[in-house]
Amino acid sequence: MTTTSTIAPHGGALVDRVLRGGAREEALARLTGAASVTLSDVGLSDLELIATGAFSPLTGFLGRADYDRVVGEARLENGALWPIPITLPVDEAEARGLREGRPVALLAPDGRLAGLLEVRERYLADPRREAAEVYRTTDAAHPGVARLFAQGAARLAGEVWLLDAPPRPFPHLHLTPAESRRAFAERGWRTVVGFQTRNPVHRAHEYIQKAALELVDGLFLHPLVGATRDDDLPAAVRVRSYEVLLQGYYPATRALLAVFPAAMRYAGPREALLHAIARQNYGCTHFIVGRDHAGVGNYYGTYDAQRIFDTLRPGDLAITPLRFEHTFYCRTCASVASSRTCPHDSNHHLTLSGTKVRELLRAGQAPPPEFTRPEVARVLIEALRVA
Repeated sequence: MTTTSTIAPHGGALVDRVLRGGAREEALARLTGAASVTLSDVGLSDLELIATGAFSPLTGFLGRADYDRVVGEARLENGALWPIPITLPVDEAEARGLREGRPVALLAPDGRLAGLLEVRERYLADPRREAAEVYRTTDAAHPGVARLFAQGAARLAGEVWLLDAPPRPFPHLHLTPAESRRAFAERGWRTVVGFQTRNPVHRAHEYIQKAALELVDGLFLHPLVGATRDDDLPAAVRVRSYEVLLQGYYPATRALLAVFPAAMRYAGPREALLHAIARQNYGCTHFIVGRDHAGVGNYYGTYDAQRIFDTLRPGDLAITPLRFEHTFYCRTCASVASSRTCPHDSNHHLTLSGTKVRELLRAGQAPPPEFTRPEVARVLIEALRVA
């Protein structure tokens, strides 16, 4: 466990459960003849985020006591803030065949060995209660709830070790929390704002990011590239949209792009807290929280993801949330603005729905430059043309 930044990781120290060298060889020997569990894409992502410290202070998948308190109170058993249960679901028959105190091989979905689990506990979760408390709905049309219900109730708990990192589609942009902290230090950044998105970047995003950059030393652009809904644009497209934007519109010494290998849970306010905790672990001192952060459909109120930070106790988080309003292009102001800065009504505003933007892009037409930079639009048009 190490810390190398001006902000401490959540829980005080950065977890490192990646096995290397002789320790890895010893673990491989222990797994000879051991039982195995195949992880889902989400489970594999969670394993990596635990092992590299992005989910500090977690050192493994949650046991029953932690699970119950996280679901009900968004806290671990020791009282530390933790908003979403990070658990390992397995088939009930599979769970019955395992024993506490035994090592279990954790396999990637493709069958490759990924990690080791020290089984400490087997238990049954309560998916309906978890859905109601964490996602604020038991509607199976919600993508996070649907995934939760499809998993069943059996869970394995225990500390984990990462033996082999998952394949990395963006190796040049993959930074662990320890690496991002070193990168910030090398740049001389003492204050860093993190920005989370699962969507292609547009001018409103750019406005928010640059407004935040006026307040801090550096901007950490950290798009999520783990599992998302099928109708979300592929991660490669979203990452490319950031790359072309950075080439012409951001100071190279004050912005850093890296990928966040997490899965989306679409848990709204609870997930906003999880994203803030993770960015604190990556070394960010500030975190942008927009409207309906990590939301989907109409399950959450417009500002619920911002208001949940008001419910925290002193000392729960070291990172500072930056709350931004919905932004738009005002034709009369001739600039991007928000309701806080623009005196004009919506008749003066350029607003495009996601559906309308996709229709334009599929037709090979770029949205207005006031909405999307032409370079970004070209990336999106080409991606939809190929698709």
